[in-house]
Amino acid sequence: MSAPIVEDGRVKLSERLIVSFQRTLRIPDDGRPYPLPPSLGPFPLHRVEDYADRVPEAWRREGGVFLPLYQREALWLGFDGAAWKPNAVKVGVGEIDALSGEPWDEHLRASPQDYLVCPDQPWLDGINAGDGVVRQFVAMPLGLGYTVEAQLRGAEDFGGMRLAVWEPKPGRFPDRPPESTGPAEPRPQATARGPAMGVAAGGRITQRIYPDRHGADTWEPVPAARLRVHLLNSEQYTEVTGRAAPPTPVSARAYTERGFPWFALYDEAKGTIATAEKLTRVRSVGVIDAARNLAGVDDAPVDVETSQIRVVDPGRKEAKESRE
Repeated sequence: MSAPIVEDGRVKLSERLIVSFQRTLRIPDDGRPYPLPPSLGPFPLHRVEDYADRVPEAWRREGGVFLPLYQREALWLGFDGAAWKPNAVKVGVGEIDALSGEPWDEHLRASPQDYLVCPDQPWLDGINAGDGVVRQFVAMPLGLGYTVEAQLRGAEDFGGMRLAVWEPKPGRFPDRPPESTGPAEPRPQATARGPAMGVAAGGRITQRIYPDRHGADTWEPVPAARLRVHLLNSEQYTEVTGRAAPPTPVSARAYTERGFPWFALYDEAKGTIATAEKLTRVRSVGVIDAARNLAGVDDAPVDVETSQIRVVDPGRKEAKESRE
């Protein structure tokens, strides 16, 4: 397995597809849907092979990348692909498909759709909750029963995330990009101690997961690339890299009270994939905390003024990138 190409917090998964892992606000887990939270910058991302003498043996066998997350910290995935030749992408949380709730495998299924197409999908903020809503990706230690993997598999042996990427079959799209008619668009500037980390479900975010308008038969039968994403807590990250993890992000309440922007997509015509029945049964971090009589983080509702929500057209590259 070849080592991934990592640069500036982004990993190149194919000739055209780049994925980033973005730090963000943790949405209140109060049952109401929130707009898309902002990027607080990409997570520092490192190749496993560059720290082979400091990571577990299993990581060395699987390869991939790792990043630091505090307990209960949230993240989202950004996808930068080529419209002239898209890719199909599956996202797993532990050993569970984040769109269908089924056990992870490397087959693309159209009904229910268990993968994304990039483009058009610019981001993924959480597991598919249906009806144009996702439950935010939130980091929690393994062994406590919070993760999606623990709730749907009855075990949480793997943790982290995983990605697989498929190329289109020959002849379905051009082999070369169209001739450029002007200068390239500039990219705006973006405004191992303890248990391993996995992904749990957080608050509700308004986000559509778009149906594959090309059809499942468009894609090659086997993935062209695979990536394991290992999650370290802050102490583990410092032990492995000798560096401090980024500071804990500001709260959603403090961010909003300062008048900073949230985001929404202008995508009413695109539709959304079907609800994943298994994922609707996943309890969120807040629900589990309440059942255990634990005092978690402040999940009181946050009022986001309409004037703070920036509507982004996913068809315009410069508009999409304004969130990042």
